[in-house]
Amino acid sequence: MPQRSDYDVAIAGLGAVGSAAAWQLARRGRRVLGLDRFDPPHALGSSHGRTRIIREAYFEHPLYVPLIQRAYEKWAELERVAGRPLLRLTGGLMLGPPDGMLLSGTRASARAHGLAHEELTAAEVRRRFPGLAPRDDMVGILEPSGGLLFPEACIHSSLELAARAGAELHSTEPLLHWRAESGGAVIETARGRYRAARLILAAGAWLPELLAALGLPLQVERQFMHWFRPAAFPQRFHADHCPIVLWEYEPERIFATLPDVGDGLKLAIHHEGVATDPESVDRRISADEERKVRGLLDAYLPDAHGELLDAAVCLYTNTPDYDFLLDFHPEQPQVILASACSGHGFKFASALGEILADLADGAATRFDLTPFCAARFAGRGATAHHGAACAPRRRETDRPEPP
Repeated sequence: MPQRSDYDVAIAGLGAVGSAAAWQLARRGRRVLGLDRFDPPHALGSSHGRTRIIREAYFEHPLYVPLIQRAYEKWAELERVAGRPLLRLTGGLMLGPPDGMLLSGTRASARAHGLAHEELTAAEVRRRFPGLAPRDDMVGILEPSGGLLFPEACIHSSLELAARAGAELHSTEPLLHWRAESGGAVIETARGRYRAARLILAAGAWLPELLAALGLPLQVERQFMHWFRPAAFPQRFHADHCPIVLWEYEPERIFATLPDVGDGLKLAIHHEGVATDPESVDRRISADEERKVRGLLDAYLPDAHGELLDAAVCLYTNTPDYDFLLDFHPEQPQVILASACSGHGFKFASALGEILADLADGAATRFDLTPFCAARFAGRGATAHHGAACAPRRRETDRPEPP
């Protein structure tokens, strides 16, 4: 098998995070090799869906707020350099019980970081956004910075700019094997053998397979999303008039609705999917799944309950605590582990690309990555290894895990 020329950094996986890292590294003048098993942007992993939510008052934990603020800055930069719209602000509305997981977490992040927000009763929500029908026992927190990202355009832009800056990007060429050696890593694909000083593994749902020897407790979860043509008052659900909404419809159970930007109102349930793997996942949408989603529309957005326009499956790669995995390989420091974003990572991808570029360069990052280290899984099914780049840290406040 021929061995190709050396690279500074090779990236396995060119979805949201990998594509962002490719651009950040290439623009710094690094020799970048990017590999993907498909032709990104594609609809077979975790980085598709036409629209994705971005929000600042992060209910999951206040520690994410500085990271998402940097992501907003980097998305704006990508949008400016690429010359195409990638982000649209609509406002973000969180709806649920006043003391539930969603509202409590959102309130905590907003207060901890002094974020603009407004608390609304259910009646005030219905008056301001007449397409929404929250229950009387729900309250809302509205943040002006919430909105939509266009994922396929984001990935296309990052890859286009990376290639323009000199990155070598190989579609339909998955990483098959890798091994560390002195001063770098050797990467093997069906087409050849490559050598790079650093290797970033950002392969999403294929990451558990690539890291099988570490025994990390990563689980792939099948998710589905639907798009509907509103049955009445379609203007109420357009992005000009309707925010992105997270609904805690039962304790610690959440679904999201994204306003219409030309494809219909989008609805997706957050977690509740079945465990799967990317090679055998069922990509068909069942009648029961459609009935479940239609029941939520009936209850909370009845005017939006019209013709089903489309449906699709995507994949979450979850950690036990639903936080990210961003760390050096515990035994091979020339290898960087990236993502396992647990279904809430796309919005951060622009900032994560910058972080990965810093790690690959051996530079200090602007963020404390301790919460995202691999060592935190010791005793939770992971094999014990020495030399991890960070150690577990006790959180300032405990938070309930998503369902």
